[in-house]
Amino acid sequence: MTTLASKLPGLREQTAKFDVERLRRDFPILAQPIHGRKLVYLDNAATSQKPRPVIEAIAHYYEHDNANIHRAVHFLSEHATEEYERARLAAQRFVNAPSAHEIIFVRGTTEAINLVAQTYGRAQVGEGDEVVITAMEHHSNIVPWQILCEQNKAKLRVVPINDQGELLLEDFSKLLGPRTKLVAVAHISNALGTINPIRQIVEMAHRWNAAVVVDGAQAAPHLKIDVQALDCDFYTFSGHKVYGPTGIGVLYGKAALLDTMPPYQGGGDMISSVTFEKTTYNKLPYKFEAGTPNVAGAIALGAALKYVEGVGIDEIARHENKVLAYATEQLAAIPDVRLIGTARDKAGVLSFVMDGIHPHDIGTILDQEGIAVRTGHHCAQPLMERFGVPATARASFALYNTVEEVDALAEGLEKVREVFA
Repeated sequence: MTTLASKLPGLREQTAKFDVERLRRDFPILAQPIHGRKLVYLDNAATSQKPRPVIEAIAHYYEHDNANIHRAVHFLSEHATEEYERARLAAQRFVNAPSAHEIIFVRGTTEAINLVAQTYGRAQVGEGDEVVITAMEHHSNIVPWQILCEQNKAKLRVVPINDQGELLLEDFSKLLGPRTKLVAVAHISNALGTINPIRQIVEMAHRWNAAVVVDGAQAAPHLKIDVQALDCDFYTFSGHKVYGPTGIGVLYGKAALLDTMPPYQGGGDMISSVTFEKTTYNKLPYKFEAGTPNVAGAIALGAALKYVEGVGIDEIARHENKVLAYATEQLAAIPDVRLIGTARDKAGVLSFVMDGIHPHDIGTILDQEGIAVRTGHHCAQPLMERFGVPATARASFALYNTVEEVDALAEGLEKVREVFA
């Protein structure tokens, strides 16, 4: 097969400067054979693989520091607390938040969005008010707002997209008004890879005094995040998509808003004092971290964020963009393949369908070749309906993916065509 890389030898030279092979050695799972073949892991939008520093951070905590935090004066507890709060500082630095107390540890993006909906949203969105989302949102950025609107008799408005998978900003502007209380939008679409113009969206929403919640789950591994430059009111991401462990994530919120919000859950450590007559709540961020937290997860997330910073998010983005551009050309050249989502500004994701072949069959055949892709509606059923497909196959990229793996994907899709010829 003639590949784009063979036509453009400079592409391989440019990706080689990134030293992806050295980085791949940091991820032990990538050396694992699948069905007797070299693993080609292209399901990073679902979850990324973990480098040794993250795995070692988890092991080290349980081997040396395991204790509950904030609640004792003994050595293990004090040391675990220090490591936990050091991870909060790493998260603050990662999103450039003004203060560490604006960083709340949660289980992931889904919990963070629900937290905002059921605290800030329930207090600020009333009967007849409006919440604006977009047609490309993940279910976790749709359903919590539906629940809120049902509870408070508010209206959910949806910003449409064009055939390339880009937001129609003129339509967005027309949806905004004095009843708009909240806008919730993905930084990057998990199903399309579209990068949304968050700063522009925030400016438009703030003209109507609407708060903006940004789902950054897909953006955190691919883009430099600066919540101060974006001026968003809330920003959230999940650890497991940015090379960290599952069950941990971050919610950033402007302190002025977090201070006004009631707790999301009641329990230990989120209180200042408790009597049967009255409870007073702890200061930020502990007011929103009830119970024993995922201490090991937070510490390992801190290790993951430091790992990304060490590699360099700008270098990662350049490498991934080259791999994505190469993959786009490769797959577009295969007969019967149709790309879903061709926005001008994209990152990390390549969704596609093949004429007459169900995406699940595509994924099954690719798996036999050792290639892991995601198939289905990607928790974005309204988006699938917009494009008139029940599901897609999705290849999604991370810092350790290579053009050679894209070649393997293209060859695998040729085998899919042969099977269904």
